[in-house]
Amino acid sequence: MTADSMIATILRQAPADRRASITAWRQLTDILAQRGNQLADDDIRRSLHALAVLRPRVPESVRRDCARAVARHGRFAPLVALYANDVPAVSAIMLRDARLAEADWLALLPATSAMARSVLAGRSDLPHGVYRALASLGSASVALPQPEAAAQEEPAPVAEATPEPVSEGHPSQISELVRRIDKYQSTRAQPAQSRVPRAAFLFETGPDGVVHWVEGVTRGAVIGLSIAEAAYGGEPGTDGVAAGAFRQRAEIINARMLLEGTPVEAGEWRFSALPWFDPATGQFRGYRASARRPHRNEMPYGRPAAEDSGDSIRQLIHELRSPLNAISGFAQIISGQMFGPVSHGYRGMAETIVADAASVQSIIDDLETAARSGSAGTGAPPEEVVDIGVVVTQVESELAALLADQRVDLSISRVGGPFLGHAGDADVRRMVGRLLTALVDVSEPGAILVGQLVTESRHDDMLQLRVVRPATIRFATAADLLDPGFSPEGEAPGAAVLSLGFSLRLVDSLARGSGGRLDIGHNALTLHLPSANSKAEVELEAQQGE
Repeated sequence: MTADSMIATILRQAPADRRASITAWRQLTDILAQRGNQLADDDIRRSLHALAVLRPRVPESVRRDCARAVARHGRFAPLVALYANDVPAVSAIMLRDARLAEADWLALLPATSAMARSVLAGRSDLPHGVYRALASLGSASVALPQPEAAAQEEPAPVAEATPEPVSEGHPSQISELVRRIDKYQSTRAQPAQSRVPRAAFLFETGPDGVVHWVEGVTRGAVIGLSIAEAAYGGEPGTDGVAAGAFRQRAEIINARMLLEGTPVEAGEWRFSALPWFDPATGQFRGYRASARRPHRNEMPYGRPAAEDSGDSIRQLIHELRSPLNAISGFAQIISGQMFGPVSHGYRGMAETIVADAASVQSIIDDLETAARSGSAGTGAPPEEVVDIGVVVTQVESELAALLADQRVDLSISRVGGPFLGHAGDADVRRMVGRLLTALVDVSEPGAILVGQLVTESRHDDMLQLRVVRPATIRFATAADLLDPGFSPEGEAPGAAVLSLGFSLRLVDSLARGSGGRLDIGHNALTLHLPSANSKAEVELEAQQGE
């Protein structure tokens, strides 16, 4: 079958679903990469149009894989141009390795973005005429304007400062490349700055959402970041609020931005931005924004606690318990018909109130525990020895009703053993129960919550309870998970009373009070508790010796 007939066959079969769209995308990309220069103009136009229509339906990871597969072997300029105008993570893969003739590069440059041209400017194997064309476009045409002093003094170190290519498909690879190179150049061309953290700065983005101008902080900290896509895993970037507003070309208000760099600009920021449009054509041109440090009330866990905060919490707990006990007591009287017969409907309402009061009482107990452990600080592990394996089994049994209601399966395997730990029995039950309950609550119906209770050696200092992150929080940062206003759906005002953030903070606080900790990793949450296996083994050997 000829390439023409293959294209005709692909284009005749309109993709009915996502899988068919991905297949068509791969086939058209492969044909154009291998035989694009031999096709008729009409077939080329139809194929490129089909790719443009398919692109929104093809996952970015697939587009990255295709770019990686054809970049070094493709010689067809129109296909390179199509991929060059994709999102930065896709275009960089194609532009780093594509091999085109000088005439093709010169025809391609005017149609590329500043970020794409900055990737080309970082290559050392392009025809000399391409570098002259990039220079003639001016420093403002790329996302990395080079200071003249640095370029004239020592051009070689700039090439050395270019980082090794980061892992393919990483969502912030362009941002990382831009940030490192520009950071190197700005430190050479600018005097040392004050270590006092900045309070505000201004920036602008292009129509692709990538920051191309900034004033008030080092360029390398912000240039190259994108507000069009949410950053995950603690990476520098912006949150989903900004990405959602960008898609709608709407105003952005107090969205989060995380920066890396020196103490002057590193850390969390809040920014607001307005879209702007070309007054002559009405074409969207990007966003103009101002950023500031968060106010104290926007980071409730970021400021030091007052000296009497523990006393205040205990006073609040006391004031909550009194009316709660009264409400629960009267509901039990009605439910038990202690004052006479009560209709079935009223009894059902009273039983619901009793159950809800018990749940609130559990929350109050957690608040009291958190206040007590927070004021006590981290001390030596308690002398009490508890079998954590037995506790986990009991908690699994207690969660059976919740698991059935949420339609979630819980599977915690045992690795090694025994699982004896230095901790209070009540504290271990609360830690394990709160951790598993919180993760079940945020799991999707039909999900399987997988974990391991691990002791790899009898002489290990720590036992570990590892639980794989549910899919709903797979990419959330540690800061988000510890934020009491965070919810997987992104609706902070609708977060549960006993939030995921509060539960994780409580578990970590209790663990540290016992000499352990809670680690929030990229793939799993791990509760560490001091092991008592070595001590138990020594005592057993002593008894056997006697």
